[in-house]
Amino acid sequence: MYRSLSRISQHIGGTRSVAKQQARRLTLLEHHSHKLLKQYGIPVPHGFVVASPDDAKSVVSEINAPSMLKSQILAGGRGKGKVDSDGKGGVRMAKTPEEAFEDASNMLNHYLTTKQTPLGGLLVKKLYIYKAVDVAHEYYFSVTIDRERYSPVLLISDEGGVNIESNVDKLHKFWFSLSSGVTPELIAQIQARLLFSTSELPVIEHIIRQMVALFREKDAILLELNPLALTREGDFVCLDAKFDFDDAARFRQRDIFSLEEHASNQEDEHEASKHGLVYIRLDGNIGNIVNGAGLAMATNDLINLHGGRSANFLDIGGKATTETLQKAFEILNRDSRVQGIWVNIFGGIVRCDMTATSIIEAASAMGGFRVPVVVRLQGTNSVEAMKLIEASELDLSTESDFELAAERIIELTPRCV
Repeated sequence: MYRSLSRISQHIGGTRSVAKQQARRLTLLEHHSHKLLKQYGIPVPHGFVVASPDDAKSVVSEINAPSMLKSQILAGGRGKGKVDSDGKGGVRMAKTPEEAFEDASNMLNHYLTTKQTPLGGLLVKKLYIYKAVDVAHEYYFSVTIDRERYSPVLLISDEGGVNIESNVDKLHKFWFSLSSGVTPELIAQIQARLLFSTSELPVIEHIIRQMVALFREKDAILLELNPLALTREGDFVCLDAKFDFDDAARFRQRDIFSLEEHASNQEDEHEASKHGLVYIRLDGNIGNIVNGAGLAMATNDLINLHGGRSANFLDIGGKATTETLQKAFEILNRDSRVQGIWVNIFGGIVRCDMTATSIIEAASAMGGFRVPVVVRLQGTNSVEAMKLIEASELDLSTESDFELAAERIIELTPRCV
């Protein structure tokens, strides 16, 4: 699942309650964000994307100066993270082409673990390389939405960089209207609090105006520059960026969403979403197919109550067709963690007998199931549904009682270690 709004933006009023809600959004890899910034005239380094140690060596040789090698994963905290190959961070400076080759060898196709990744980390498939910048000062800039005020807000700090989360009290907040945009009054407020020099202020105003334009035109939820660096030569350059976009705007922002990439642990979620399914990954060994978020939570609670642990949930909603159920079973079947499956459906608009027929056809198409399956169908035409499953002679366990069904799947599934 894409991670929620930046921890920094959660410190403005009202966003804590929003962050608890499950919201789908697109997060771009850093090199894509830099390209977008460049299109809007916001200064970024001239970077290169590589996928092999040899390419990293060639790029640093061409740059002919100390260079930054940055792992491209959909998570923050890369610099303080650890790569499983050598225990070093996911952002490194290479002074020579030979160092670049060695570092790239230890980063590419290895797992990087940070405070924002799953426990096993995320696989590094690409590196973003650019000439190292001699930084005099680091700022934090972001544009997001203050849900409590129903207003976009600029968050700016003159203490940016890797320690920004411990300096949230230094964040300055500037609310504005998208219809009015960046007004002279807003710029005056920013200048009064941040005290940019007369030579710096025009550049800062340009960056702010362009960030707001990008935010509005591309349906962004969060635009985060951290750090926005002031070099010793007196230039501003964005060294890192995190951008989130509203998934509901996918139909309007086809160019942005064409850049979508998925972490290795998100492939099942992405495939499920293409078929109208909602996929939630957990850490147990019981796979669940349900319809509705309320039923999913109750199912998980009951499994936990009786000593089991869920591996994942596939919510089919009101789309229990043969195709969707087959896709759900396929996703669960190929998950090596899943050692038992519980199909727990409450029939309403989608009748239980239709669901039973879909289960039978999906099982036939797949040649059966590799793990024990318990089916509980309650609601419209549930009696007929159970008769259909019994007549199919499939190796399925059926149970109409909610608690007994939970006990049955736990009994059939090996204990999760």
